Amino acid sequence: MIVIAHLSDTHLDGGERAAARTEAVLRHLDGLPYDLAAVLVSGDIADHGSPEEYRQARRLLTSRHPVLVCPGNHDERAALREHLLGEAPSTEPVNRLHRGEGFTLAVCDSSIPGRHDGRLDEPTLAWLAAALADTPAEQPVLVAFHHPPVPLHTPYVDGIRLNDPEALAALAERHPNLRAFLCGHAHTAAATTFAGRPLLVAPGVVSTLRLPWEHPTGDPHVHHDLPPALAFHVLAEDGRLTTHYRSVPLS
Repeated sequence: MIVIAHLSDTHLDGGERAAARTEAVLRHLDGLPYDLAAVLVSGDIADHGSPEEYRQARRLLTSRHPVLVCPGNHDERAALREHLLGEAPSTEPVNRLHRGEGFTLAVCDSSIPGRHDGRLDEPTLAWLAAALADTPAEQPVLVAFHHPPVPLHTPYVDGIRLNDPEALAALAERHPNLRAFLCGHAHTAAATTFAGRPLLVAPGVVSTLRLPWEHPTGDPHVHHDLPPALAFHVLAEDGRLTTHYRSVPLS
């Protein structure tokens, strides 16, 4: 059994609130009696993309489990590389491949510098195609990025979702072992489909989106008082994928 923890949208801003919520989630994961295959953080790690925010993230996003990250629309590629990943600063897409025991996790950069909507650009799609081609046909692959490629019936998020997802869908069609897509951005736990595969959306750590039918028109659409939450994606030996969503107490 392979278990991957999936959190998103920490929006670390140098302050105490976002830090405490992120710390609570990582503390929960490190206290588990089971070694996770990976911890995925699917974007909007920082709130403003500043070096100070990524230095805070580097302190907080540490775990006894392997941690993988990708940028979101609030992130800044060069600062993320330098101050979180410890690499030379670069504005190239931040794509990461994790080959675990019995699975592959391809973590893609869907950010567009200076914009809030997303796209998987040609270099990223080429990188993903090569990763899929190099993966044994019987090995399950999960593909992660920040922006959902389909509407989630949340007007604000739907307006800044992933653009031009057709190339990604065509790539999935050529690789049946691509089992699911994982993303964030929406600040709400959600499950739907894309390209005939599960599309599993992590809830937000920093806040929770209120759905249109949960609040009157004109009222704030974000909950700041609900606890942080995350997803656990479970790959069974028979290939079945199951996702559990959990909230995490702050104390």
